[in-house]
Amino acid sequence: MKYLYILLLLLLVISCGDKQEKEVAVKTAKPLMSLVTKHNATKSVAPKFLNDVAGWQKLKLVDSFFVNYRNISPNEALNNAVELKDLVKSLNDSIPKKFNIASFKARVNVLYNETLRLADLKDIPAIKATEVNVQVDKTIEAFSAVNIKVNTILQKQRFEDLIDVDVSFIGLDTTKIDDFSKKTIDLKLKEKFIYKNNLDKGALKRQ
Repeated sequence: MKYLYILLLLLLVISCGDKQEKEVAVKTAKPLMSLVTKHNATKSVAPKFLNDVAGWQKLKLVDSFFVNYRNISPNEALNNAVELKDLVKSLNDSIPKKFNIASFKARVNVLYNETLRLADLKDIPAIKATEVNVQVDKTIEAFSAVNIKVNTILQKQRFEDLIDVDVSFIGLDTTKIDDFSKKTIDLKLKEKFIYKNNLDKGALKRQ
C-alpha cells in the first residue's frame, strides 16, 4: 500500500510538471507571435517602366499592401493574409493583354498559391512564429518574381521598339537571358540600327 501511495505521488508530480512546461511554452509562443519581424522589401517595377503599368491598379494595390509586410508580426501577417489573398486573386483576374502570356501567368499563380498557404496557417492552432515568418518570406519572393517578370517583358518590348529587327526572328528569347547579356545584345542591335540608317542616308544622297 505504501508503494502505491508513492507511485501515485510520483505520477502527480510528473503530471504537474508537464502542465507547467506546457503553460510556459504557450506563454513563450504568444510573445514570439506578436514580435515584429523585419522582412526584405519586394523587388519593384523599374522606374523607367512605371508609365507602362500606370493603369494597372490591381498591381499597385498589391504592391502597396506588401509594404505592410516589411515590418510585421506573425499575428499581423496572418490577420492580413485573407485580404492579401483576395487582392492577388483580383490581380490575376486583371492581367493586361501585354502580360497575358504563360510565363507571366505562371508567376502570378505561384504568388497566389503562396498567399493561400499563408492564409491557411491561420487554421493551425499550434503554428509557430518561425513557420509564419518563413511563409511571409516565400510570399514576398513570389511577388518579387512577378515584378521582375514585368521588367523583363517590358524590356523585351523596348528592344523590339528600338530596332526594326524582331529579336524572335533572329533566334533570341530575351525573357531567358541575364541583364549583362541584354546590355550586350542591346549595344549590338543599336550598332546595327545606326549602321543601317547610315547606309540608307548614303543611298539617298547618291540619288
